[in-house]
Amino acid sequence: MNSEKVVDYIVDWLKTYATNAKVNGFVIGISGGIDSAVTSTLCAKTGFPVLCVEMPIHQGENQVSRAKEHISSLKKSFKEINSIEVNLTSTFENFKNVVPKIEDSATVNLSLANTRARLRMSTLYYFAGLHGYLVAGTGNKVEDFGVGFFTKYGDGGVDLSPIADLMKSEVYKIAEILGVSNSIIKAQPTDGLFGDSRTDEDQIGASYDELEWAMNQDELGKTSTDFKDREQEVFTIYKQRNRANKHKMDAIPVCEIPKELK
Repeated sequence: MNSEKVVDYIVDWLKTYATNAKVNGFVIGISGGIDSAVTSTLCAKTGFPVLCVEMPIHQGENQVSRAKEHISSLKKSFKEINSIEVNLTSTFENFKNVVPKIEDSATVNLSLANTRARLRMSTLYYFAGLHGYLVAGTGNKVEDFGVGFFTKYGDGGVDLSPIADLMKSEVYKIAEILGVSNSIIKAQPTDGLFGDSRTDEDQIGASYDELEWAMNQDELGKTSTDFKDREQEVFTIYKQRNRANKHKMDAIPVCEIPKELK
């Protein structure tokens, strides 16, 4: 991959889209992770105003510090960068207090994790509406079109996706070109939705390098019987996630009424 040309292409794409849409800039949630760091830097390179929003909900200190470090770096490098912190912890706790209590902790924890992401999506669109901005998504190709590792109408609720055609490994290459801080590049990927130290790999059961391999094999028409041991396990994980999350990746099904019934 020609990283420099890819950066130029994405920046030009963002500028063209924003100009044609007649919007004033971009708003993006900054998590302290590689994807939001790369996406926000690409948006900043357009010259349009960029609002970086921190939205902690019982967030780990290392995630918070990396997010602040990245925003500070952006402000030193680009003029049109603004930031705001909206601590959603009390909002999240209030939500938990008003919904019914359910005993199944695994189900509750997953639902609450997705609720965190949806609270953040609502916050980003609040600021987008105030300023006439577009909400920039941070999902990469493996997450968005491989295993569906995102929250429907949470971090999946965006106006445009600048890096959704880049594999995770390609995002890292872009990060180096953009000068993203080493602390972010070296950090273990995590969605930070559970309030603990679990990583994306902990949740999925495979690393992004492994998932990229499986995604490529799937596109070549391979099946699990083509592999053994760890490769077979990873491929099975990928296919199971891909099937289970099709509802996120495919267009919303519409019940089309036959003309003769109208």
